[in-house]
Amino acid sequence: MKAYVFPGQGAQFPGMGKDLYEKSAVATKMFNTANEILEFRITDLMFGGTDEDLRQTKVTQPAIFLHSTILAAVLGDSFRPDMVAGHSLGEFSALVANKTLSFEDGLRLVSKRAQAMQKACEMTPSTMAAILGLDDKIVEEVCESISEVVVPANYNSPGQIVISGSNEGIDKAIEMLKAKGAKRAIKLAVGGAFHSPVMESARIELEQAIRSTFFNNPVCPVYQNVNAKPCTDPEEIKSNLVLQLTSPVRWTQSVINMIAGGATSFVEVGPGNVLQGLIKKVNKDAITEGAVI
Repeated sequence: MKAYVFPGQGAQFPGMGKDLYEKSAVATKMFNTANEILEFRITDLMFGGTDEDLRQTKVTQPAIFLHSTILAAVLGDSFRPDMVAGHSLGEFSALVANKTLSFEDGLRLVSKRAQAMQKACEMTPSTMAAILGLDDKIVEEVCESISEVVVPANYNSPGQIVISGSNEGIDKAIEMLKAKGAKRAIKLAVGGAFHSPVMESARIELEQAIRSTFFNNPVCPVYQNVNAKPCTDPEEIKSNLVLQLTSPVRWTQSVINMIAGGATSFVEVGPGNVLQGLIKKVNKDAITEGAVI
């Protein structure tokens, strides 16, 4: 069984998607539709923009979503997922890939998500940090012991967890986790504390948009971030997607559960190869590849 996985924020690069646009009429049409929906020419920023242009949240999230969903569309008949999953933002790409969401609705939700998250970041200065070389349980216990907001945000692979919270909370956690023996504890260059209570205002805003969007019955299960379990019920998918912004991304658990569910190979669809690396760290015998046209 083939699992298709979709990357999240951080996978962007200048020039992304240009080859798709030039090689495929399907891609050209989808990119042009995206420019109309977003009401700005995201293609100019993706194909010719700088790193800094692409780091703007309102650009980054739609850009990665577009690269992933358009690549999947260009694959045509060879794209036949038995299961899908996406890392954070990538979950929206996964939901277009398994036909839960239309491309247009998916893009509108991603754009709304990016804007809502940007606002939340501006309201509350906050950050994230990567913690390497510690057991998840130790990281969880340290986070719980701190009075400021600080929570596990991304369970990326065994021994690699990202924490999220207020600037003070993250500083305290880094100090404590280094004392506990973390190999590395480093702040990330992000706009704010994603997948933490800091995103509550964004969650409320996004919930209205998600609830008013039509979700189809998917063609295959999606393993969702909030509980790492397969889901095919549109209403349940909606509820999990609403919770996603303030809940941790359980990627390690998702990979384990996809393998238990019968996945024999993983194909990463979108920019970069970060997820292939994480999957290998979860299970060194996993077969991984990137989607190519």
